[in-house]
Amino acid sequence: MLELQRDGDVFILQMDDDENRLSPAMLDAYLDALGTVESAEGPKALVITGTGKFFSNGLDLDHLGANPNDFGPYLFRVHSLFTRILTMPCVTVAAQNGHTFAAGAMLAICTDHRIMREDRGYWCLPEVDLGMPFTDGMNALIPARLPPMTAHEAMVTGRRYPGADALAAGIVQELAPEADVLPRAVAYAAAMSGKAGPGIAGIRSHLHAHVIGHLQGNERG
Repeated sequence: MLELQRDGDVFILQMDDDENRLSPAMLDAYLDALGTVESAEGPKALVITGTGKFFSNGLDLDHLGANPNDFGPYLFRVHSLFTRILTMPCVTVAAQNGHTFAAGAMLAICTDHRIMREDRGYWCLPEVDLGMPFTDGMNALIPARLPPMTAHEAMVTGRRYPGADALAAGIVQELAPEADVLPRAVAYAAAMSGKAGPGIAGIRSHLHAHVIGHLQGNERG
């Protein structure tokens, strides 16, 4: 479901569960894996990627449909994952191997650097077409991590951005052929591994204090 490997100073966290939705079990696995990365000493960086056609297709809608009473606690756990990525004590990179939708798209923009497959796959926030409102935390996160007009268009229209469009819109920083997405992400992460430590975690925590407050439910409006 979620495999954590280490390549030198780079931790590679790979989701491998069909559409890689953020199921309760996936969130449990993230909790353990990120704890391992956080506690590692010395230079380090983190790459998050998926498998097959999907980086991540977002929330586990089947779980929510079967467990409507879990809606609030489940979303709190998703928000907590976003907060963990935003405050990691190392540089983080998303290697977007395929479709990156909804909460999966939000997970990707929590990272410092995004590399997307150039020939196939979309980045998309489809909530408007699904009739699903963004949470308070999501409404804070998305405009903070994307250029303002891109955030507006993505949230209001549900546009699907292929690689070239995502690069032009400032959603990702690099494009690569399928075989090069993960190696290029690892190379970038390795070059940034010396920045690990409480300093970068503190910088991001202050930089995104407003977003984190909303994700944790400490701010309103």
